[in-house]
Amino acid sequence: MVEDSFSQVKKRDGSIEPFTIKKIIQAIEHALHATGFYQPGKAEELAREVVENLKMNQAKSTPLVEEIQDEVEKVLMNHSLLSVAKAYILYREKRREIREAKWKLFGVHDDLKLSFNAIQVLKERYLLKNEEGEVQETPKTMMKRVAKAVADADGFYGQDVNESYEKFYQLLTSLEFLPNSPTLMNAGTSLGQLSACFVLPVEDSIEGIFNTLRDMALIHKSGGGTGFDFSRLRPKGDRVSTTGGRASGPVSFMRIFDTATDVVKQGGRRRGANMGILRFNHPDIREFIKAKTQTGFLENFNLSVAITDEEMEKVRRGEKINLVDPHLRKAVSMVNARELFDQIIESAWKSGEPGLIFIDEINRNNPTPSLGLLEATNPCGEVPLLPYESCNLGSINLSKMSINGKIDYQKLQRVVFDAVHFLDNIIDINRYPLPKVEKIVKANRKIGLGVMGFADLLCQLGISYYSDQALQIAEHLMTFIASQAKIASKKLAEIRGVFPNYPKSIYAEKNLPLRNATLISVAPTGTISLIAGCSSGIEPYFALIYRRFVLENTELIEINPLLEDQLKLLKIEEKVRKQIWEKGSLKDIDGVPESLHSLFLTALEIPATFQVQIQAVFQKQVDNAVSKTINLPTEATPEEIGQAYFLAHQLHCKGITVYRYQSRENQVLYLGSGEKECENC
Repeated sequence: MVEDSFSQVKKRDGSIEPFTIKKIIQAIEHALHATGFYQPGKAEELAREVVENLKMNQAKSTPLVEEIQDEVEKVLMNHSLLSVAKAYILYREKRREIREAKWKLFGVHDDLKLSFNAIQVLKERYLLKNEEGEVQETPKTMMKRVAKAVADADGFYGQDVNESYEKFYQLLTSLEFLPNSPTLMNAGTSLGQLSACFVLPVEDSIEGIFNTLRDMALIHKSGGGTGFDFSRLRPKGDRVSTTGGRASGPVSFMRIFDTATDVVKQGGRRRGANMGILRFNHPDIREFIKAKTQTGFLENFNLSVAITDEEMEKVRRGEKINLVDPHLRKAVSMVNARELFDQIIESAWKSGEPGLIFIDEINRNNPTPSLGLLEATNPCGEVPLLPYESCNLGSINLSKMSINGKIDYQKLQRVVFDAVHFLDNIIDINRYPLPKVEKIVKANRKIGLGVMGFADLLCQLGISYYSDQALQIAEHLMTFIASQAKIASKKLAEIRGVFPNYPKSIYAEKNLPLRNATLISVAPTGTISLIAGCSSGIEPYFALIYRRFVLENTELIEINPLLEDQLKLLKIEEKVRKQIWEKGSLKDIDGVPESLHSLFLTALEIPATFQVQIQAVFQKQVDNAVSKTINLPTEATPEEIGQAYFLAHQLHCKGITVYRYQSRENQVLYLGSGEKECENC
């Protein structure tokens, strides 16, 4: 076969990497699109001719990158594709300029052809530095470090470490899968803490509270985020028998946790994140609900109210519920459930918080119910965990899982198997911040394999996010991933054994021997999707161009590359393009075909109820949970938020978070390329 003509290629820096015809095809496709000459299969035909010519003319078996590129130009010229050849030459020159610019700006050699934003984030957060703060890694050597560290776990089971290293290295450098940030940062280093998600218990005593505070600080220092259920704490004003004083309530103690988070940076790279949960029937629930409406209050917390099915039913009927003192274990007052729920809706409308946790739905899917109830989640809500439990996450890049306008299920199956293997290995090589955490993690071996780039995949398939087809794709896709993950976990169990708590799990009753108590979790994938160059999680596009504020107010401009390709293909005028960049969407812009607008709808154009439907379809196949923000336009009403909340419960979501654009003074994402909006400026 032509693809096998060369096994390797020599790069500009002298390094050797595997040869693949796909890169030639992609470069030619880019030039064909840019000049309007694109035809299905044309790029592959030309690329094969390039390789045949190289094979005939080359005495050596390892061609230089420059020699391959020169041959591409000759083939295009021979086919009288003069404008395409010119576009290819310009693209080649642009790539050289970009490489040089990245080195000048960041001091990073970009050997993975990542975006400027990805290189900036990698430099600031992920790539190892020496004592003088100078970057010591490239993106590829970072991937080598991670792949080697994770593959080493195979040695514990008598498996081939080198084979796994090659497999994991390809998985990472192809950007088909990326693990959570702590793994990229810490694998193969002295810190060695690789998990993102932890849950800690909060007991109703000063000793218990401050022991948890200490544990939180250690976890944050190691790179993890923490979730807490504060519902056991007695309400404000309760008498404390040991001192004769009065309790200050859960929210006051949350302030201490928030302050501690502020001053303890995660491995010196970023601030920690927390999830704070309080039961709907706690006497201090009103104070909790309104906490984030105060600017600058509990900034390191996401808040969620844990509500039961019975309480949701009483909300629907407008009936009263008891507020129960958790210390005295008795009702202290009665309130109208609907009125209390309306306060949640109003606060969410004002500030985006609190969200809701449907606690009964979470525990209906608890894989180890005999070990206790699931009461809290990680900071973004995608992993419900037992006290002291942690979970490591990773996401498949769906933008890499299509070919010729169809999902490549064969490739997806391989990536699922490799990713499950990778995540299971992490459990063995991880350096845990607390002995209690190591004990329960190794007993349950929970992993959370998720997805990112869903919006990109839909665009590649020519399907609008706001369509019945999108719902069908989501269901079929996640059903496939979940089923393959189970098969992969079962195969690992045959070699390595089931997770130790398997006899106490629901899987023992089903006679389904698995290596891992949980397998699937859909995370928001903030920075790892930026590195991978794809859309976040299962979110629709927030905007087609927007500003993202990261790394303590570093501003990054992001432009949708798939849209850029389409605009070039359709030869959209420059003045129209300028309007798109200024606005951030295609809505109400003359000169844009409706079919293109439909394909590139943004989050604020998609009804909240449909976004909930997407979340629910994914949740059906997810044994952990799904993190998704239901993004709403500024003019959205509290009633729309209420509809989304009720629908999420009805469709068996495990939780829901909403955010109305510009409802906070400061937010992470802004539309368009203009200056940050300021009402008082």
